[in-house]
Amino acid sequence: MRRRWRGAVAAWTAGLLVFSGACTAPGEDGAERAAAQAVLDRQADAVRGGDAGAYLATVDPRAEEYRADQRRVFRNLARLRFDHWSYRVTAVGGDAFPLPDADGGGGTRGAPRRLAVRAELRYRVEGYDPVPVRDVEHLTLTRRAGRWYVSGDDGGEPRGQRSTEQPWEQGELTVVRGERSLVLGSGRPEADLRALAEDADRAVPAVEAVWPEDWPRRVLVLAPASVERLAGLLGGEPSSYQGIAAVTTGEAGGGGRTPAERVVVNPETYWLLGEDGRRIVMTHEVTHVATRAHTTGSTPMWLSEGFADWVGYRGTGRRPTRVAPELTAAVRGGETPRRLPTDEDFDFAGDAERLALAYEGGWLLCRMVAGRWGEEKLVELYLATGRAGEGTVDFAVREVLGLDVTELTERWRAYLGRELGRAAGE
Repeated sequence: MRRRWRGAVAAWTAGLLVFSGACTAPGEDGAERAAAQAVLDRQADAVRGGDAGAYLATVDPRAEEYRADQRRVFRNLARLRFDHWSYRVTAVGGDAFPLPDADGGGGTRGAPRRLAVRAELRYRVEGYDPVPVRDVEHLTLTRRAGRWYVSGDDGGEPRGQRSTEQPWEQGELTVVRGERSLVLGSGRPEADLRALAEDADRAVPAVEAVWPEDWPRRVLVLAPASVERLAGLLGGEPSSYQGIAAVTTGEAGGGGRTPAERVVVNPETYWLLGEDGRRIVMTHEVTHVATRAHTTGSTPMWLSEGFADWVGYRGTGRRPTRVAPELTAAVRGGETPRRLPTDEDFDFAGDAERLALAYEGGWLLCRMVAGRWGEEKLVELYLATGRAGEGTVDFAVREVLGLDVTELTERWRAYLGRELGRAAGE
């Protein structure tokens, strides 16, 4: 299941408007912004250099709980290999007090002793991220005896929005390296993480066999301790992920200039699956990792999700009636869908039956195309829709398959009847 970030620009803009009310006026925050940038530059140097002492020297010595937390964060970071780590301060806001410095050190009257800082973190995990991953950090800085320190990670957070967490911020991190995978987990037995690495290592060549375009051919998997921790990684509500075995996150499109995606498993669902089920789910998610550079706003979700399911079930020999029970019941009950699933049908926070029908319908359409026109044509269709502009999927379908979406829909409906509408041989 791919998590799409539609509306992200609007959410960012809304957050900026909320934050800007706490910022100093233009022209007044130059010194504070420069000071904050200097502290974060020193912290970034320490991460890249693996220098725990230098890292902790940027952390408020009086914020004992936060300092202890940052010791653990640095230990976790030291278990990974980054070939890029940097911060860029994007906004600052100060609480101005007519008081001495926070430690009584005689600060300038009216000057801020604390700063709410928003900064863009850019990092690249060596061997897994083609370009740096971007995240937004909301930090609090405190000045003591004329020196600024990072004293918290809650500064300037937009009201009503959930900030995302990084895996190294969720407790003691265990890192498992597979042949084609890197698994990061906290609060999970190491044996589970090794099993995840094996699942991913098997999934990568399965996707390689059908997807000819260039992609990293390795995958980074996150294994949080709970669904609440999963929601923290994704910036969502825990209830949104109930019953979902795994999610793939990242930026779609970009022709290879977007970061590699992360497969995030739901510990409350993934481990309930048998070995075959886990293999299918992981192959589905790795397919999203492989196709992400060619998945754009014009790629319909019946194709992106249907294709991922098609790769996941490819070669398993499972009957359509077993893979698509909801759609089978609908067809046999005389309620064959009259249209292809819409993107809205794939909203996993919506109706569960509607979601199941959407996934099953997308899978069967891709299965039909691969069986009727060939696997290469199915891949070509995926690439063509990704290149198409909004509203021109019909052109892509006509270009590749020689018929329009209406004709494709009618063939799909007839295919559903043939594959799901009979009980003989079951």
